[in-house]
Amino acid sequence: MTYAQFLERKIDVAPLVGLDVQPDQLSSALKPHQRDSVLWALRGGRRALFAAFGLGKTVMQLEWARIVAERTGGQVIIVAPLNVRREFYDDATHILHQQPPVYVKTQAEADAIKARVPVVITNYERVRDGDIDPRRFAGVTLDEAATLRSFGSKTYQVFLDKFKSVRYKLVNTATPSPNRYKELIHYAGFLEIMDTGQALTRWFKRDSTKANNLTLYPGRERGFWIWCASWGLFLQKPSDLGYSDEGYSLPPLEVRYHRLQTDLADAGSEPNGQMKLMRDAAFGLRDAAREKRESIAARVAEAKRIIDEAPADEHFVIWHDLEAERHALTAALPECVDIHGTMDLEERERRVEAFAYGETRLFATKKSLSGSGCNFQRYCHRAIFLGIDYEFNDFIQAIHRIYRFLQTRPVVIDIIYMDSEEEILRVLKQKWKQYEELTETMAGIIREYGLGTAAMESLKRTIGVERVEVTGEHYRAINNDCVEELKNWPDNSVDMILTSIPFGNHYEYSPSYNDFGHNPDDDAFFQQMEYLTPNLLRVLRPGRVAAIHVKDRILFGNATGLGMPSVEPFHADTIAHFRKHGFVFFGMVTIVTDVVRENNQTYRLGWTEQCKDGSKMGVGCEEYLLLFRKLPTDTSKAYADVPVKKSKDAYTRAQWQIDAHGFWRSSGDRLVTKAELQAAPVSKLQDLYRRYSRQNVYSYEDHVALAKQLDADGRLPATFMVCAPGSWTDSVWDDINRMRTLNTSQRLKKRELHICPLQLDVVERAITRWSNPGDLILDPFGGLMTVPYMAVKMDRRGAGIELNSDYFRDGLGYLQEAEDARDVPTLFDLVEGVAT
Repeated sequence: MTYAQFLERKIDVAPLVGLDVQPDQLSSALKPHQRDSVLWALRGGRRALFAAFGLGKTVMQLEWARIVAERTGGQVIIVAPLNVRREFYDDATHILHQQPPVYVKTQAEADAIKARVPVVITNYERVRDGDIDPRRFAGVTLDEAATLRSFGSKTYQVFLDKFKSVRYKLVNTATPSPNRYKELIHYAGFLEIMDTGQALTRWFKRDSTKANNLTLYPGRERGFWIWCASWGLFLQKPSDLGYSDEGYSLPPLEVRYHRLQTDLADAGSEPNGQMKLMRDAAFGLRDAAREKRESIAARVAEAKRIIDEAPADEHFVIWHDLEAERHALTAALPECVDIHGTMDLEERERRVEAFAYGETRLFATKKSLSGSGCNFQRYCHRAIFLGIDYEFNDFIQAIHRIYRFLQTRPVVIDIIYMDSEEEILRVLKQKWKQYEELTETMAGIIREYGLGTAAMESLKRTIGVERVEVTGEHYRAINNDCVEELKNWPDNSVDMILTSIPFGNHYEYSPSYNDFGHNPDDDAFFQQMEYLTPNLLRVLRPGRVAAIHVKDRILFGNATGLGMPSVEPFHADTIAHFRKHGFVFFGMVTIVTDVVRENNQTYRLGWTEQCKDGSKMGVGCEEYLLLFRKLPTDTSKAYADVPVKKSKDAYTRAQWQIDAHGFWRSSGDRLVTKAELQAAPVSKLQDLYRRYSRQNVYSYEDHVALAKQLDADGRLPATFMVCAPGSWTDSVWDDINRMRTLNTSQRLKKRELHICPLQLDVVERAITRWSNPGDLILDPFGGLMTVPYMAVKMDRRGAGIELNSDYFRDGLGYLQEAEDARDVPTLFDLVEGVAT
């Protein structure tokens, strides 16, 4: 198979799963915007309807399900929150005038009525617990899909697997949370539009200090939203599709804030014993929970006052979070009807329906129970939030139970909060504003491009790249696929190869099929490497070194089905691959990582989980510099054809003896004592402990005792490790500065950061050790051109090949800066010039 054929096999051609449906084949009861939305979803086969509250998602789902059932001859299932099935029954009967869906609890019940009931409905819990098998249905529609979020990521993974073979899928929710990117990506994964991991690496940069904190790459925002709009219809009003908004005007909304006074007598104290002047619920979960518990009586009294002062015929939904709040509400308001999580599901549904249809006046519930799917606007236009928190999506969903199209009266929202919760309120308002802005962005894209695919043309992947080469006196920078580029390089023309290869499919660096990161798994990645590695061996001079930077990958239990994290030994696979192609493996350098920082990024090595059961807990995931050599022409002494030589005048016997020894002492003028460590500021502890660890006989007991003492003193950080053991050997590098990358310069210049930058320290040491001045150092995965940049600075020549045009342009700038700095004449150069 040629390389071009291999790349063409990467192209994921989505199956044409949609149905060819004409407008006149849909129910005449649909509004124009509903008709267009259903047609779009049917033709796509797997789509999401993110229609605003009151635009008729229930009707659209019913019609979508009817058509899918008729065309396939199979059964379609609607998965919805338990308390909304009455909405489906009423809309099917009174609006569409078609057979309503039948509620089923088990797969046996669905199978028993399949011949006469084409559409059935069940609740999320039934699918989650295995009572329903989605693979038995021709199509599935998820109503209020945001409900999945409340079940957690494990349930999402279960749903992803259970529904994978279902041909027709529809996702529905009014609030896809534009400020919660991962939720949108999960919907795309469920619909099989794009693998979630691929979507994350394509569109987002990660926060290295906090897990799951995603930020869109600068310059990719619009592309991301256009991609979302290709499979998700963000519809805010009928005019977004060119129709009249008559009958779809939202009523006036009045938000009233009730700020209550906190008892300042017990504001608490700081960890150092200093008394606090004021209480602040925003400082942490513990403070917020305490504020909630201690202010229940005051908040319930305020809610009662609001209700007592309102006209007797006004109905209220009261949103609370704690069970203690529910008990206090029903005690203060005997008329209030409540529901709770442990209540019988049928009774809970009966009470929700009673309030929705005006049979009860006061209803107390949690956002997690009734915040999605319930339509309370028929008889209720007032809501009280008994408290606030940071969960904006639950908050906005709850508001829209009454604030929605077809609401006939002005809506009043009363928000009760304590003065210590001012910061929480500020964040909530900020998220509300952001939500409105991003939602308008999506609606604007729909208005601009309609429901076609024109917007996607500019986002399609490509094969190949237009080659660009820029050369300086000391460097070559090439924008090309390294496989295609190295085919034409002469044999034995490179003195050293130093590169950080893509870590399998862990990261994706460009929207090109040539990208090595764009592979479904490591097997496919190494298949692509088959086209590169033989040429790496061919162009390397005999006897010279290829240093390959790699890192193993953590596989999480919810993805593998193992229930626990495991390690994919990417470094071992890389060793096997390079040996297979003729390289001699002769060692590796371990580059120490910070286990505490790693846990902040992955939540894999948590202290709490370690205490629960240490048997499943691994260790930190280090990085490695794998060392390979091309055999020299003459193997009798194994000298390279062009040896890497050092002058004995510059590199003395004494220095050699110290370097060759397995134990490298610190350059400190004396040993650091434990007492000095304990007294040192936290900012200095990392370096001091590493020196102490190198200079003293290691004692595990002393190591733990020191960390315990720092923890007891409140000086053991939870975000990075200050007591990491120091290395005694040159095969383990414990002092790599992870901030010292070209991404630092990128950030200062406000340019796009590289996804996985190589540390300058690593490059500098490797070049020093395994090359001569004047040598040509090649990086086939150039990125920001870190390797050739350092080569130029160290009196070598650098060559970098990079597929991503943006990285190439930025890296070229760094190369030119390095060369300019190298060639700047000094005062002595000028004096010598005059003398001659």
